[in-house]
Amino acid sequence: MNSRLTPLAAALLGASVLAACAGMNARTAVYSQSALPAALQVPAGNRVAMETAATGLITYECRVKAGMAGQFEWVFVGPEAKLVDRSGKPAGRYYGPPATWESLDGSRLTATQVAVAPGMAGAIPLQLVKANPAMGAGVMQGVSYIQRVGTRGGVAPSTTCGQDNVGAKQVVNYSADYIFYKAS
Repeated sequence: MNSRLTPLAAALLGASVLAACAGMNARTAVYSQSALPAALQVPAGNRVAMETAATGLITYECRVKAGMAGQFEWVFVGPEAKLVDRSGKPAGRYYGPPATWESLDGSRLTATQVAVAPGMAGAIPLQLVKANPAMGAGVMQGVSYIQRVGTRGGVAPSTTCGQDNVGAKQVVNYSADYIFYKAS
């Protein structure tokens, strides 16, 4: 059997690959509400307004445990991440404290945590937050809720936190999807 492709077969194969790749950029919802724990589901009357993917860093600091002299822990200090839309175009950034989502148009908002649920092993939890009123005109105006889903990494360092390194900071990589909702 001849292992070489005929020109027609090669063209058809190439067209199939291009069609499959083109479909990869189609904007589709990644997370079904019904697939998430009930506590993380956005209340009825809200619709997806924007979907972003975040890639960035979370900083932790070694501190004495509150009210527990002689015991130490890595404490979350804050995130710094770039946000891109589903097509990979820059959309803004996420930073804190306080946790702030900022669009490239300058509009930004903070939010109050409503619920968390475990993510994959070795990943920060999934989260639902209720948005505070946006600052500045732009895409963040009217955002009601934000879900953090698809988390990867970002957990506190596994290195020792003790008397000898109190105040030391460690930075870890993380990624997540942030889904923004507005009232319908």
